[in-house]
Amino acid sequence: MTAHDEHEAALTTLPRYPPREAGGGVPHTGRRLRVVGVSGSLHEPSRTAALVSTILGAIQDRGDFTTELIEVAALGSGFAGALRRSDVAPMVEAALRAIESADLLVVASPVYRASFTGLFKHLFDFVGQYALVGTPVLLAANGGGERHALIIDHQLRPLFGFFQSLTLPLGVYASNSDFIDHRLSSPDIMRRVAQAVDRALPLVEQAAFTRRPDYIAAW
Repeated sequence: MTAHDEHEAALTTLPRYPPREAGGGVPHTGRRLRVVGVSGSLHEPSRTAALVSTILGAIQDRGDFTTELIEVAALGSGFAGALRRSDVAPMVEAALRAIESADLLVVASPVYRASFTGLFKHLFDFVGQYALVGTPVLLAANGGGERHALIIDHQLRPLFGFFQSLTLPLGVYASNSDFIDHRLSSPDIMRRVAQAVDRALPLVEQAAFTRRPDYIAAW
């Protein structure tokens, strides 16, 4: 058998997926993929929310996706003092269910004392431990300067590793200087957003073929 024949034989053993349907964002499940963004900023308006919105917009430009933005700043009073999920306000419960049912999460936090904000973490403390198993997560963050960029790999990635999520290879970090009036203005960061989204969507659509309940049932 030649090297070419061995290569062709190896290809036949790979899993085959139905082709992506016209319009994008709609795999063989026959439904639109749901993308949920979470901004961990405690302020409104927010550079973090603007960054997440930019990423969500780039995703929408590439297909027929359902998108939703959850802002911790708007929900904080509904769960800041809660010790159990049963204590959170109804709007927070709705946000938690949206997070748990997402086909793709886009999460971002401003850098606060070398990490994400406390309310961002507190919100995810109420997410079911196995609710995000296999869920693709696009990580993003913003801070005062480039020296804070390691938050993505040193803080956010381990958090979603705990949930056994599929943290996507490329994250997006933006400094305060990349914004004008709380709007992302840097061409370099816009290109990074486009690159991150382009590399993420094939993985997101492939992940949608995995039946998560069957996977979790094996635990």
